[in-house]
Amino acid sequence: MEQYAAVLLWAIPSFLVLVVIEIVYGHLTNKQTYTLMDTLSSLSSGMTNTLKETLGLALVIISYPFILKNIALIELESSSALYFIAFICIDFASYWNHRLNHKINIFWNRHVIHHSSEEFNLACALRQSISSIFGFGALFLIPAAILGVPPKVISILAPLHLFGQFWYHTRHIGKLGWLEYILVTPSQHRVHHAINPIYIDKNLSAIFCIWDRLFGTFQEELDDEPPVYGVLKPVQTWNPIWINFQHFWAILTDAWYAKNWIDKLRVWFMPTGWRPKDVQERFPRTIIENVHLHEKYNPEYSFAQKAIGIFHFIIINLMILYFLSNFVEISNSLRLGLGFLIFGCIFSFTSLMDLHSWAIKFQIAWASIALIILWLPNLQFLFIEFQTVKIGLTFYFGISIILTNWNTLKAPTQTQRTN
Repeated sequence: MEQYAAVLLWAIPSFLVLVVIEIVYGHLTNKQTYTLMDTLSSLSSGMTNTLKETLGLALVIISYPFILKNIALIELESSSALYFIAFICIDFASYWNHRLNHKINIFWNRHVIHHSSEEFNLACALRQSISSIFGFGALFLIPAAILGVPPKVISILAPLHLFGQFWYHTRHIGKLGWLEYILVTPSQHRVHHAINPIYIDKNLSAIFCIWDRLFGTFQEELDDEPPVYGVLKPVQTWNPIWINFQHFWAILTDAWYAKNWIDKLRVWFMPTGWRPKDVQERFPRTIIENVHLHEKYNPEYSFAQKAIGIFHFIIINLMILYFLSNFVEISNSLRLGLGFLIFGCIFSFTSLMDLHSWAIKFQIAWASIALIILWLPNLQFLFIEFQTVKIGLTFYFGISIILTNWNTLKAPTQTQRTN
């Protein structure tokens, strides 16, 4: 985890710089593909995934070393060929894991966050899951295990494979000629993120598009069918934590209300979107039927609300960078404490962005509780070497309370969303 945190420490600023460059380019060319709140939501989702991964908040059901030990037939010698073969195996595994996420109800919950943005840009590439709590991806690496690819090679290449999927989340790059037959390109991935009927569940490859062409999931981007982005059941929220578990909650409620016990069980493993007939009749859900008539989720905000959202985002981003840069020195207890604190801050400020009627009270209550925890006498041992952190967090939560109250007093008639 220490090594992964070190990698993220340079990767995150690099991603943010590229996002800023794309925003500036969109402004200069009058082809802007970003909106403020959607961008904050996407980047906040990346923060939650960073916390989840570095804190190790997942249970590995079956590991790659275990599979390797039991089924390896040969052992490849260390060479450039070994790394190339391993990369192909990772890409092959990624295709089938991705396809599973799209096709089965419960597994779609692990992936819906990535498709939840109704924009398509580099920032939405950072919408990564925190709901993949159980790890079984090693099953898709059986070809690598048979060839005896060492775990160390997989651990080196896996982050590079993931980072290699960042660049093609853009609308500013057109088709790339002969590369369209080899690599996944921006054009192909625009198709993948689209909800147009002809584009649904297409182009599932990660790096090499050969898998889509071999297994019948390839679809070219059509000039007369511009992609419309998002999901067929719009998430209608900027809160990345809620987005991560929204589909799970929908399946759980369907299982609860289903009258047939078989339906209660199979709803989890049926094709994505399947619902028991009796539940569908009693509790219908809105699905986009004409994608070209769909209106994006985009509440109106005052300048103050936008400024408050940016304030929270900047401070929380600084928390993440501090967390990663001091990861080795921070105790496990403080890691978990700071991680929980940052999760709560993200949930709270994105709920404010959603204009929920309860969000203002929640924000004030959350900040107040955090201040009390920071100064509890029996928890001071956690901050012996991190007094600066405690003082910085105290200022943040104090200012947060002041800003929330100020905005409430300034706009007392502001319309808030209700549950």
